[in-house]
Amino acid sequence: IISFLTQNRLTLLNENKNITLMNVENLTQDAVNLLCKLIEIPSISREEKEAADALAEVMQKEYGLKTEREGNNLWCIADGYDEKKKTLLLNAHIDTVKPTSLWTRDPHKATIEGECIYGLGSNDDGASLVSLIQVFRCLKDKPLPYNLILAISAEEEVSGKNGMEHLLTVLPKIDVAMVGEPTGMQPAIAEKGLMVLDVTAHGKAGHAARDEGDNAIYHALDDIAWVRNYRFQKESNLLGHVKMTATIINAGTQHNVIPSECKFTIDIRSNEQYSNEEIYDIVCQNLKSEVKARSFRLSSSRIDIEHPLVQKAISLGRTPFGSPTLSDQALMRFPSMKMGPGNSSRSHTADEFIKISEINEAIHLYYEMLNDLIL
Repeated sequence: IISFLTQNRLTLLNENKNITLMNVENLTQDAVNLLCKLIEIPSISREEKEAADALAEVMQKEYGLKTEREGNNLWCIADGYDEKKKTLLLNAHIDTVKPTSLWTRDPHKATIEGECIYGLGSNDDGASLVSLIQVFRCLKDKPLPYNLILAISAEEEVSGKNGMEHLLTVLPKIDVAMVGEPTGMQPAIAEKGLMVLDVTAHGKAGHAARDEGDNAIYHALDDIAWVRNYRFQKESNLLGHVKMTATIINAGTQHNVIPSECKFTIDIRSNEQYSNEEIYDIVCQNLKSEVKARSFRLSSSRIDIEHPLVQKAISLGRTPFGSPTLSDQALMRFPSMKMGPGNSSRSHTADEFIKISEINEAIHLYYEMLNDLIL
């Protein structure tokens, strides 16, 4: 494995006098070993117990970390916690999506080919998870000018209520978060939110052979045309415009009956210029159909580019951007930045993989960002 590591980064990190007990080779080796172990334990959303058990055992027995647990969520608080200091949360998730039928390898077997590690969850979100754990090991005993908490969440892929949403109710107050997700180790300083609307167009049943009834499909089509053509006025420099898409439609019972109802679904990806509640009000004002939101909880998130965490990333040559994909950031009501190894385009795909050099880079950059950070 070491032959695949980036030698320049090895030299830089090994020369850093702050790492005295472990060097980057050992950290990367440990991260890879742990990732391979986790890949081979299925951890589909809401079914993470076995993976959480195994992870807790490694963290406690092999790494000497003091872990707490709620359901399938784990967390550690670094030594020296002080309520007077600001608190930084490191977060990654343990769950995965279900594997697609297009895998050419066993998704639950860690396969190393060259410098690539193949397996379900390797890229999303295993690489971020194991990298953040290694960096937390290095920093947990240091006298940092801030409190440091590592939180490993469940149910991220389904935005479940027993994952980060519950975890935040038991953690101390958080001031800012670093969320590990595959971004190529570039800082995502804004992220689109999500709101799903269930819409029902009402009509009146009748016989299709006669001029009677009121066709709910035609009412729905008028509303869907508005959804297709409407553009929200406020756009974002980072996230662009609010994206609104009709994705599911269902109506009718048989060919000769005028449908009295037509149901359709709208997927809305919000930017930081609107709250989900504001978008909902605009939609309701313009549609004739009945509109119900499944939830307002998955908000768009952002962090100011002048925030010390973002500025530290920039000083290390990183380029801020806006992310269209959802993460546990949507449940955080405090500033957060998304940054991790891997590539988002590999997530949820067959033959998902991560490169060992990407894990090495993540450990290096995470440490460099956090070691002398001042919040």
